[in-house]
Amino acid sequence: MDAAMIEKAANALADKHRMAILMKVARQECICCGEVKDLTCLSQPTVSHHIKILVDSGVLISTKEGRNIQLSINKEMMKHLSMFFLQLS
Repeated sequence: MDAAMIEKAANALADKHRMAILMKVARQECICCGEVKDLTCLSQPTVSHHIKILVDSGVLISTKEGRNIQLSINKEMMKHLSMFFLQLS
């Protein structure tokens, strides 16, 4: 994994709302986008923006199931991030 991908993922995680979204997804393994709005108390456009950043960075995976979009952790990306930070210690 190259430095640009690590940087993009780290930047995506550098926000309290996105961290809350990530932690919620991690606890439940998979959530519907609609559940995120209830978690954050943010407007729907703002929630969509945060989700887009997390998906575009590769931290989350979005899967369309009918009319719903399911979010899950990209475990491969998390492994790469973990290995990167372990190298620094």
